Amino acid sequence: MTRKLGDATLTMVNGGYFRLDGGAMHGVVPKTLWSRLSSCDDKNRCSYATNCLLVEIGHKRLLVETGNGDKFSPRDKDLYGIDHDRSVAVALAELGVEAASIDYVVMTHLHFDHAGGSTRKTESGSLDPVFPRAQHIVQRAELDAATHAHERNRASYLAENFAPLLDAGLLQLVDGACEIVPGVSVIPTPGHSHGHQSILIDGGNGEKALFLGDVVPTQVHVRLPWIMGYDLNVEETLASKKRIFARAIAERWLVLWGHDRRHGGYLAYDGSGQPVVAELVDV
Repeated sequence: MTRKLGDATLTMVNGGYFRLDGGAMHGVVPKTLWSRLSSCDDKNRCSYATNCLLVEIGHKRLLVETGNGDKFSPRDKDLYGIDHDRSVAVALAELGVEAASIDYVVMTHLHFDHAGGSTRKTESGSLDPVFPRAQHIVQRAELDAATHAHERNRASYLAENFAPLLDAGLLQLVDGACEIVPGVSVIPTPGHSHGHQSILIDGGNGEKALFLGDVVPTQVHVRLPWIMGYDLNVEETLASKKRIFARAIAERWLVLWGHDRRHGGYLAYDGSGQPVVAELVDV
């Protein structure tokens, strides 16, 4: 399935399903509330997609996120409920899109479920970039966090997912909001991580889409207090949500979630002034 957005063509690609603890995913929201909307297994884990977005615009191909990848150990597969060895490159190849045809990879942040598909293990055991021509765009603050990880975030930042990109000269650092190619820009949305960014696609005819990443990972997280326990700075996440929701609603942006099985939708304010999902959309 693809969706035209003015001059841009959007295709959502699944980088693999996995499971995360339901309590951690919903923060201070009690299970009596979130369990009505998100089912969990006997280990209290909810199932999520790792959404990756192929953007084709102006003769350029950009991939937003690279998913889980296929480098997990048996232990970690069991821990995160991963029952596949499927990378986003395989999913793209099934669409007729070769990894070498990607011009840019834009990652919201460098956690393993967003950057894991950026590298692969060779038969000799070395690590190679999956997208050999692509510049990989991240915020400078994000790379700094990833390379100076601490006890709170160390399990999410795996050097195997980004160090080979640095070695190959394929990691392009940006500071704040900037345009990657005409029609595609990044917007800082900190909170989940210090250098988290979201990706804005402008089709050129008034239509825009915003890939949210983990600032709003699923549709239930549109509710302002619903913020993941994984977020390093909850108040920053809340401020980021309020800021981007105001623009998304005023300008009728299509918002795209990082982990929902439904891809995205359009937002509105309800009668009490709270943001809600007014229409669901798949890409």
